[in-house]
Amino acid sequence: MARRERVWVRVRTLTQAEKADIAAACNRLIAEVLKPRHLPEVQPTPFNYPVDLHGKWRGSKFSFLTRYRSGFPHNAGEEFDATFARLDHVEQCFDDIRFDVMWRRHTGQYWPLHREVPLAEALRLVETEPHLRPC
Repeated sequence: MARRERVWVRVRTLTQAEKADIAAACNRLIAEVLKPRHLPEVQPTPFNYPVDLHGKWRGSKFSFLTRYRSGFPHNAGEEFDATFARLDHVEQCFDDIRFDVMWRRHTGQYWPLHREVPLAEALRLVETEPHLRPC
């Protein structure tokens, strides 16, 4: 049986300042483009309905989320978040910061739509790609 060898892999992690800059750019996209386009006003329904769009970091991934409020009689007013897109930081790129643009399928799994794109391109894709619409 072959002996296993150890392989060291260098990765580039994001600093807190870089994460803050990326979050600011993503939140600007949400406030200036996505909310006015996809959620200009909250319209209550007897079912689950969207009330807000926001984003948050989870490790090295920035998720774009839709906050829903329940209109069902048995849990009216309860809220929950559902992701619609995610930017996964590519840690193997050392030259600049790059992301995989991920789409959340109905099964809950994330599928990459575009790989290793810079932040400006990733934000443009979130804005224009039909699979990455929030509501």
